[in-house]
Amino acid sequence: MKGDYNKAGFETRAIHAGQPADPQTGAVSVPIYQTSTYAQEEVGKHKGYEYSRTHNPTRTALELCVASLEGGENAHALAFASGLGAETTLLLSLRSGDHVLLSDDVYGGTYRLFARVLSQHGIQFDLADLTDLERAAGKMRSATKLVWLETPTNPWLKVIDIASVAEMAHNAGSLLVVDNTFASPYLQRPLEFGADVVLHSSTKYLGGHSDAVGGLLVMHDKELRDRIAFFQNAAGAVPGPFDSWLIMRGIKTLPIRMRAHQENALAIGHFLEQHPKVEQVMYPGLPSHPQHELAKRQMDGFGGMLSFSAKGGEAEARAIVARTKIFTLAESLGGVESLIEHPGAMTHASLAGSPIEMNPALVRLSVGIESTEDLLSDLEQALG
Repeated sequence: MKGDYNKAGFETRAIHAGQPADPQTGAVSVPIYQTSTYAQEEVGKHKGYEYSRTHNPTRTALELCVASLEGGENAHALAFASGLGAETTLLLSLRSGDHVLLSDDVYGGTYRLFARVLSQHGIQFDLADLTDLERAAGKMRSATKLVWLETPTNPWLKVIDIASVAEMAHNAGSLLVVDNTFASPYLQRPLEFGADVVLHSSTKYLGGHSDAVGGLLVMHDKELRDRIAFFQNAAGAVPGPFDSWLIMRGIKTLPIRMRAHQENALAIGHFLEQHPKVEQVMYPGLPSHPQHELAKRQMDGFGGMLSFSAKGGEAEARAIVARTKIFTLAESLGGVESLIEHPGAMTHASLAGSPIEMNPALVRLSVGIESTEDLLSDLEQALG
């Protein structure tokens, strides 16, 4: 198996796939190739690398590793400077007049990209509740090129049936893009259910330590990969070698971190469900979640993201996020430390005035891997 890990278990691939020992020195950790260019013996004769916007060996190692985790030996991954950099580069393949069916619960930055940037270039989109496929299918058009979803969604934690949406998209001649950031490939692999492209903000669970920003696209189709790789090089939204290395280092502990995230999130979900100041808890691991059974079939676990609405409305929600001591009030998610935020005023502020404007009573938690009892105590005092 030495050097070929695609048939190995997930934990083994997270540590070894795409990351052989350095042939020159034997270094176990992939070197950080901090270079912008590469020597050529003569014009066009080189060792596979010409310029680091196009290719970099550290970035290649990251791409090979994530491709293995998401789709196995036949998958292809491309790394980007951020999740939105990955989204924008993918969407460069669209033309004026093309249409996208967009899930009605997405990251605020994704909605902003469609509503305030791409719309100025003739790209059209409609919002649809993709948990109701009969109604969603009615919004498909002959010009629909992509169906775009997150599952679980951000921040309502809806779980969407990937296989069913893939069938709907493919019957209409469209591609399915699935943002897998919340679940990570450890808990869910959308390519297995028919997705054409998997998207990650690798800033989040893949990196896992709140110290790097990045994005990834993964797909099986080589022609699609080559088309996006052209845009990746032409537009240049690529990660530097150090950020690639940091994300790759984070991936090595992804399985054990995700298990700890989930254990804490489930305990917090049960606690919040019983709290008199909480109106509703959204966590796929709870039997009360409307798509709990789907989550059990589609996912290998329920993750570390959880949202709840405060009975006291916006004022109480803002007070809660200001009172926590271990949960840090901050945007982002997926790090080892627990974060708390008010989506309507923070990550999803760009939805203000839109058809999917945030409920101001909503609080979102990114549950870290600290002591469970410490996190529960912190929320108990914050809720008052």
